[in-house]
Amino acid sequence: MWIEPMSANLRERVSVIIPARNEEANIARVLRSLAGQKGIREILVVDDQSEDRTPGILAELSSEIPRLRTLHVQSLPEGWMGKTHAAAQGARAATGDWLLFTDADTEHLPGGLAELLGRAEDEHVDLLSVSPGQETPTWWEKSAIPSVYIELSRLFRFEDVSDPKSSVAAANGQYLLVRREVYEASGGHEAVKSEILEDVELARRIKSRGGKLLFLPGARWVRTRMYRSFGEMWRGWSKNLYLLYAGNLRRILEGVASLWLLDVVPVLGIVGACLWLALGHGSVRTAGVALGCVLVGLGRQWTYRRALARLGFDRALGTYQMIGALLVGFLVLNSARAHLATGRVEWKGRHYATKGPR
Repeated sequence: MWIEPMSANLRERVSVIIPARNEEANIARVLRSLAGQKGIREILVVDDQSEDRTPGILAELSSEIPRLRTLHVQSLPEGWMGKTHAAAQGARAATGDWLLFTDADTEHLPGGLAELLGRAEDEHVDLLSVSPGQETPTWWEKSAIPSVYIELSRLFRFEDVSDPKSSVAAANGQYLLVRREVYEASGGHEAVKSEILEDVELARRIKSRGGKLLFLPGARWVRTRMYRSFGEMWRGWSKNLYLLYAGNLRRILEGVASLWLLDVVPVLGIVGACLWLALGHGSVRTAGVALGCVLVGLGRQWTYRRALARLGFDRALGTYQMIGALLVGFLVLNSARAHLATGRVEWKGRHYATKGPR
């Protein structure tokens, strides 16, 4: 019996949407990593008033990547965040049954989209998101980035987000694959246009309407280097962390206290006890303190390295655990200060008013 082969257009069901503002360092990598992925109908880059070489690079790549289309944002309407506006513009122009919103700083590993799209369809998922693998070439990235993501995996457990019976909802805007009809029924990015954490809010809207979420560690499919300078990292996490704690000051203080008491104090206790013993002030009590600190520290190291492996980090990054805990604690507190005291955050050269206590 003759079976007519499925046409290429029927297989190519995904519209990829990339908001891009001043992404000259990243845009070529992400586009080339997507160009070879199966299932893509079109790649829509929304150039959000870039002031660097991003438009020129996109023009150069247009002949290399036939499915690439560039949209240009002329202005940012009042009440919108830059990223939500760019994402909404891309969604309006898209023609695919599935929309993949991804960031310009991501790199998509071979076969990743086909595998994740197949899983979403097989499991009847409406929104699939992954937490990409993180590239950490500098000491401050090795310290802070793993600690942040381990903390986030505690606040938003993958199992809870993916459980229809749980009210917990989350997504990572670096990779957000959503059924077009579900996206539109939820109101899309227009419904979350003023939200700094638009990815989490969109996931909440979809799940609250009965949509099925799937949230996964994603190092095997996608990787990214989020920040290229310490200042950029400081601004980025200061923008987000307060909101990731749901604006709950008590949870923030408990989180910082936990990080510092369990990851910093034991190390300081070991150092202090060893110095005290070295100075000839040895006692059973001092030795007991040192032993207690060692046991707590070893337990935390084991837990930390296990979490690193699950998220796709090298276990050797456990060496940076203490400095990471210190940095993340200060990042969280600075984020609370920005949202509660100054009332504004800055990103990509734009300043946004915060909503204060939530």
